[in-house]
Amino acid sequence: MNDKTSFSPAYRYYALAVLVIGYVVNFVDRQILAVLLEPIRKDLLFNDFQLGLLGGLAFAVFYATLGIPIAMLADRKSRVKILAAAMAIWSIMTALCGLATNFFWLLLARIGVGVGEAGASPPSHSLISDYFPVSTRATALSIYALGIPIGSWIGTTVGGWGADNLGWRTTFFLVGLPGLLVAALVVLTLREPPRGMSDLAPNPGPESDNPPQSDAAETADVTAANNAASDAPRWQEVFAYLWGKRSFRHLSIAAGLHAFVSYGATNWNPSFLNRIHDLSYTETGYWLGLVYFIGAIGTFLGGFLGDQISDKTGEKRWYFWIPAASLIAMVPLQLWAYLDSDAMTAIAILFPISILSGMYLGPSFAMTQGLVTLRMRAVAAAILLFVLNLIGMGLGPTLVGVLSDVLMPATGENSIRYALCVSVVLNAWSAVHFLIGARTLKQDLADSEELNKKLSIAGGAA
Repeated sequence: MNDKTSFSPAYRYYALAVLVIGYVVNFVDRQILAVLLEPIRKDLLFNDFQLGLLGGLAFAVFYATLGIPIAMLADRKSRVKILAAAMAIWSIMTALCGLATNFFWLLLARIGVGVGEAGASPPSHSLISDYFPVSTRATALSIYALGIPIGSWIGTTVGGWGADNLGWRTTFFLVGLPGLLVAALVVLTLREPPRGMSDLAPNPGPESDNPPQSDAAETADVTAANNAASDAPRWQEVFAYLWGKRSFRHLSIAAGLHAFVSYGATNWNPSFLNRIHDLSYTETGYWLGLVYFIGAIGTFLGGFLGDQISDKTGEKRWYFWIPAASLIAMVPLQLWAYLDSDAMTAIAILFPISILSGMYLGPSFAMTQGLVTLRMRAVAAAILLFVLNLIGMGLGPTLVGVLSDVLMPATGENSIRYALCVSVVLNAWSAVHFLIGARTLKQDLADSEELNKKLSIAGGAA
């Protein structure tokens, strides 16, 4: 087939691997702050509110809000170039964190990291949705999401070692600057796929993800999807379209609530082990790094099981049921981990928690992509990320830090333990929304699939 409109399976997985590497770098640069919070606190004399702000709102507000206009640009322009530029920005700003001498300058540097990272996931999700067909899309997005646990593992491990051996300033430079090399890899080796390439091709053949149609037919279909670049809908239209679907409303609330707990825990787990269990920075980084790395199992399993079970049963609601079950199981485990007095017991329990925590990612983003038309994909991903990150990343670390400061006069260093316990109950609330959203998921997906067919026949895409 025409190389301009199709890619070999080998190239698709190469492209996915590069995107995963980029996402790993993304989370290394994001996670590094959490493990460096304690040495920064001692050096610059910050309180928990300030530390929570650096890991929460200061980063998330810009990360979440800029994601939408960047996604709109990605629905119109080269997603590869946007991704490479974003990667270069956040890598440079991570390195500059090491030069901060007070709260204001460190705040500005973290804002810069958030600005850069806003351009990571929306174009990446859109690229993956065009590289991979519907039948394997959740799995591909789950593989992409492996960047979270792998990046968290590397960032936490390197950060803990760096804090003890290099100092927190040098550590920021160590993890920040290599991202520039990955940005070069993206812009030099990734090719822009035609929009809708994997959707406008029904009935894929047994040997390929591509349909057994002629080059001319394929080219005509893909051209129809790409001719409307300038007509891509505004983010307000995409939001109205998505919010009109009951399944997405509950999905976004569920994802946001769980992200609140997850980001709060990820940001404060290092301080929890440092303060409550007297672990060194290196020990903390080592154990939490392993915890986050093992979490990759759950990140992959969520999308994989969703694809496999829904394909065999014909029941799309498994994409919501699986995350709901994982969240219900997490609640008692998290309370146990934070309240147990033994450090190794707490660490041991964090391993299954980490696995369960990531199981919502693949299904959530795959369903979001499936609920919209072809020209809405990057913006749709940005909208979900906006909700997830503003509620989760923005409020989770910040409010846990505030609650810790409030509880500190009465509980001392144990305040961080009890603040984390309070946040855990939101996982149960999150599970309820996944279960409610599942009720209308099947019909909402069918409606969007029918609309995509009509738009492709009409010679354009919304």
